[in-house]
Amino acid sequence: MLLKDLSGFASPLSDNQANQLKQAASELSPQQLAWVSGYFYGISQNHAVASVPETQVAVGTPSQLTIIFASQTGNAKGVAKQLHAKVVAEGFEAKLYDAADYKLKNLKNETHLIVVASTNGEGEVPDNAIEFYDYLNSKKAPKLDKLQYAVVGLGDSSYEFFCQTGKDFDAALSKLGATPFLERIDCDVDYESPVANWQSQALSTIGELFKESNVEASNGVVQLPLSNSASEYTKQSPYTATLLTNQKITGRDSTKDVRHIEIDLEESGITYQPGDALGVWYKNDAQLVDSIIAAVGLDKDESIEVDGKPTSLQQALIEQFEVTSSNPQFITQYAEKSASKKLLKLVEDKNKLREYAAKTQIIDVIAEKKAKLTATELTAMLRRLTPRLYSISSAQSEVDEEVHLTVGVVEYETSKGQRIGGASGFLSNGLEEGEEVKVFIEHNNNFKLPTDDNASVIMIGPGTGIAPFRSFLQERDSREAEGKNWLVFGDRTFAQDFLYQVEFQRYLKDGLLSQLDVAFSRDGANKVYVQDKLKQNAQQVWQWLQDGAYLYVCGDAERMAKDVQATLLEIAQQQGGLDVESAEEWLKDLRKQKRYQRDVY
Repeated sequence: MLLKDLSGFASPLSDNQANQLKQAASELSPQQLAWVSGYFYGISQNHAVASVPETQVAVGTPSQLTIIFASQTGNAKGVAKQLHAKVVAEGFEAKLYDAADYKLKNLKNETHLIVVASTNGEGEVPDNAIEFYDYLNSKKAPKLDKLQYAVVGLGDSSYEFFCQTGKDFDAALSKLGATPFLERIDCDVDYESPVANWQSQALSTIGELFKESNVEASNGVVQLPLSNSASEYTKQSPYTATLLTNQKITGRDSTKDVRHIEIDLEESGITYQPGDALGVWYKNDAQLVDSIIAAVGLDKDESIEVDGKPTSLQQALIEQFEVTSSNPQFITQYAEKSASKKLLKLVEDKNKLREYAAKTQIIDVIAEKKAKLTATELTAMLRRLTPRLYSISSAQSEVDEEVHLTVGVVEYETSKGQRIGGASGFLSNGLEEGEEVKVFIEHNNNFKLPTDDNASVIMIGPGTGIAPFRSFLQERDSREAEGKNWLVFGDRTFAQDFLYQVEFQRYLKDGLLSQLDVAFSRDGANKVYVQDKLKQNAQQVWQWLQDGAYLYVCGDAERMAKDVQATLLEIAQQQGGLDVESAEEWLKDLRKQKRYQRDVY
């Protein structure tokens, strides 16, 4: 039987049950579907599922919950899916939508709405939610005085516009007359615990709101999970993979250390697509951890409790807390504990505080002025360890049961010694080939090749931003795509920093690459960057885009991505004859059409 037949005449399932099954099945691999099939067959043979009526919505009370996620890298999507599964498990009617798939005309009919929104870069709306966001803030938006809503904001407090997208959605809904049934929550990068607490509160509130409009679900029903199945590897349940290759791909005299990493996914059943990211759970350097513990006067063997389980302080800091990158919250709390005049002065200026946090590690903050802390005080000030997401630099059609990464090692010298990044240091120096690493796939539907193989693509990726475009080219080669491919790559020097040079030159020779432009900023008297190459080829860029090309940007968000965007607007004005406002609208339309996609960090 096919999925489309589930709701047919002969199906014993209700439409609601069929729809739930379709949604769950669409997220499973063939291997997982086979496992689920056997699982349900076993249940049926043991009569484990009670034959009970489907949960009904009371006549005359059309209340239902709609959950919409605005997600760039997948975090908001994961929170929304988890919440949806819990709501359905409680027996309430709920629908889950990607913001890009939500029909805007239906908004006026909603009674209860939850928006889970991440903030992209410096306060930007995720690509999948641009149209929804614009609609809420336009004159077309309806009055929503009958709507009750809640907003979950995800962000990074290291940025100036922390959780700005969530705040904007909250303000827009309120302005249209909607009433919050829960206050907005703004969550930092270690959002799991506050989100879990908020979800518990939300479920209780939803139960009160809907108790009169829903018949209580029978305890005999076995709920079908709508999110992660038992055999699916996720952020919460990663796959234990093996490191195959760790190869430095910058030259001996390069000022950068970039590694080509290959990881074995054999027999995991994990699948990914070009544009997806690999989440890596890393371990902190033991020597760094010991230095931090000693600096605050503690014993590394002291027993503490984390998530209700006893562990040593050293082990907790190695595996469960962020001890490399600093952040404004830690600095603020440590300033109060240490009474450091320098840190207290920084706290008064938010901009200077963010700048200091961005270039300072935890150990260096502590070194400003020592403060004796208890183990509980120290861990309470630290963020929980979160996995690092790396753009995948391979296509599965090319490498089969492997996944490749292009990792720039974060390292620099200070007056107090060498500093190295947590995840990049783990992958480059803390992990030997053959050793284990816990990973998962983070699907990114906002950074995908066009489904039309005849469409042309322009790829702009300086430095390690080249990673997803290596996967794009491998995939286009495997699919024998007819569309043209134009790559713009930049770095410091040709001789030392031309990543994957041999591969790209072969693609150029074979015709897969229609055009390859490179910008090496330190090779000439004048610095040349990727945006300069776009300016030099302005007419061609404009013509490709007029002919339907897709344009992709990957890499540094703070400078490169902004400079590229400014250049595109300049090209639109010069080559297309558009004024400033029209050029900005043109670029926004490209994003809505998914013909201008960015993976920036």
